[in-house]
Amino acid sequence: MPAYNAEKTIELTYNSIPKDSYDEIIVGDDSSSDRTVEIAESLGLDVLKTPHNMGYGSNQKMLYREAIRREADIIVMVHPDYQYDPRLVPYLVGLLEEDFADVMLGTRIRSRKEAIEGGMPLYKYLGNRFLTFIENVITGLNLTEWHTGMRAYKREVLEGINFEKNSDGFLFDTQVLFQVVAKGYRIGEVPCPTKYFPEASSTDLKESIKYGIGTIFVCFQYI
Repeated sequence: MPAYNAEKTIELTYNSIPKDSYDEIIVGDDSSSDRTVEIAESLGLDVLKTPHNMGYGSNQKMLYREAIRREADIIVMVHPDYQYDPRLVPYLVGLLEEDFADVMLGTRIRSRKEAIEGGMPLYKYLGNRFLTFIENVITGLNLTEWHTGMRAYKREVLEGINFEKNSDGFLFDTQVLFQVVAKGYRIGEVPCPTKYFPEASSTDLKESIKYGIGTIFVCFQYI
């Protein structure tokens, strides 16, 4: 769980993960200014802390290094802001265990109606669709969404790509998928309900535009 100021939702997220779908949960706290660490530790969760706010990508790097060190067979990222449904974890894990894919994504873009009704702002929906279209054209894939934060990886995937060189910010996720494709790993998807609400973390229009431009530059690197 890469966490930043998730005090209002981390307990709900944790309690929603089916207990028989995991062996360990590690929280990476990116120097939250609220009670995220206190609540996570009260739940008995293992918490890793950054020395200062280092960014979403940097937080993931810390967590993946630790998961690999612990020799986890499958590594699932669950955002503690409850924007992605934690009940999907056993489905993501099961498809990897049965070797249907090497990476599993939870896609929120099964249909425009579902995405918008789930609270996704129109500018985010349109941007997501545009960027995903470009990324699919470049890679030859047909994913419905490249920009989901609900992900599961076989350990050998994270060991086989150089995720350490990626961005410390939000571009990290896109760069990882390009690396996955370049290595020939298989990507699968399952539908994930769209849930935007006040407590869920989200980038504003300015940050979304910055992210979109950055994503285009990442795409050019892989053409």
